[in-house]
Amino acid sequence: MFSDKKSGKGTMESGKSQNRIGQGTVIEGDIKSTGGFRIDGTIIGSLETTAKVVIGKEGKIDGSMHCQNADVEGTIKGKLVVDNLLTLKATARIDGEVTTGKLAVEPGAEFNATCSMQSGVKNINDSSKKGKTA
Repeated sequence: MFSDKKSGKGTMESGKSQNRIGQGTVIEGDIKSTGGFRIDGTIIGSLETTAKVVIGKEGKIDGSMHCQNADVEGTIKGKLVVDNLLTLKATARIDGEVTTGKLAVEPGAEFNATCSMQSGVKNINDSSKKGKTA
């Protein structure tokens, strides 16, 4: 009824969905998804996705977050792991522990965290050594 097998219309590819948590919404618990998120409400717990997360000015996370990329305008308290690019806008406030591949911080952002930068180049070099024999 909702899908057309020939054209693929009506079907959703993994990682292409967009989830929205609106302002005034509070979610307590753990969330796992392959889709992206726009957060204008509050999450108390953990968020894990293989896609991008955007946290609006009123958005808050109190717990942990693991994602591919993140744009933050709101507040995060806890552990943050971003595999690629973490962008902190001027209104962002981060308190906790951060691990990211790349970090961009606009003037005005509050960044009160320990930060570890993980480079993709290091992983490539490590994997090339495994194939070599002495």
